[in-house]
Amino acid sequence: MTAPRNPTQALVETVHMPNRGRPPLQAVLRRIGMAVGLVVFVALVVRIGRVGYVDVTGDPISFLDALYYASVTVTTTGYGDITAISSGARLATVVLITPARILFLILVVGTTVEVLTEQSRQSLLTRRWRRQVHDHYLICGFGATGRSAVDDLVSRGVEPEQIVVVDIQADVVAEATALGFVGVRGDASQSAVLRQARIDRAKAVVVAPNRDDTAVLITLTAREINPTIHIVAGGRSQENLHLLRQGGADEVIDATAAVGRMLGLGTFAPGAVRVFDDLLDASTGMELAEVGSQAGNGTPVTPPGTTLVMVLRNGSRLRADEAGDLRPGDRLIVLRDS
Repeated sequence: MTAPRNPTQALVETVHMPNRGRPPLQAVLRRIGMAVGLVVFVALVVRIGRVGYVDVTGDPISFLDALYYASVTVTTTGYGDITAISSGARLATVVLITPARILFLILVVGTTVEVLTEQSRQSLLTRRWRRQVHDHYLICGFGATGRSAVDDLVSRGVEPEQIVVVDIQADVVAEATALGFVGVRGDASQSAVLRQARIDRAKAVVVAPNRDDTAVLITLTAREINPTIHIVAGGRSQENLHLLRQGGADEVIDATAAVGRMLGLGTFAPGAVRVFDDLLDASTGMELAEVGSQAGNGTPVTPPGTTLVMVLRNGSRLRADEAGDLRPGDRLIVLRDS
């Protein structure tokens, strides 16, 4: 029978916080290099002042003997077979070798303590994040589609700390955390994984796995946990799009058809493709956005500085020339400066 897992350990293994400092391996290698440097430093001190030292064998102090003495000295082993006998050698031991020994011990103990406390530190950071996070965006699948969605969110002003990447591959999660995002490793179709990502407090979910059946399962699970969350799902096969809608997706993107339409448009109007691509990129001069109408003397009007493209009214899409006067509750698709 398998022993139950420690909840703290499971939490640390699932949720990965972005690393703001030096990578752990780099920090450990740096400390090892400093420790080796201290050993070499002590060896050079002994080698230079070798006339002040005596070996129990009676042989002259070689550089290998100096390294041996340095290693047993800084590690406080101290076999005593090489001894300082002159006043100069003893002064060098007090002024140079003893501080190096203390610093060496600090490095060893510091590295050990840091390794032992890393899991506790990550657990504290994760628990604090789970208590404080709200109105964040979940990206289920960090492939090419998920990365593009993240890039768009960042270009629209979303802070990296407000983006949580959920993926089953450890290297993908590590890459996401290296970019400053919070990573959750696991299958996004499992409710336990989405709960670790605090989907109950999230603002929206982007469903972008590599398979349509996985996308449907993720959508169903997300809608079951949070009935009010906004879900945007991408599908690759048209026959599966209705399953995403039935599963609870608010918006379903036909990825294959969208690319096909762009290819067809590029055949007859290549300039239009470039303009449309710029409109989709919020980091360029103009962008498409959905906004609410503003009241002008009691009558809803288009916000200043925008050009009305489409009116969303009672679930219908109306062109600007079809909508007539704006009504309270209308949602507007407008063209505006980024």
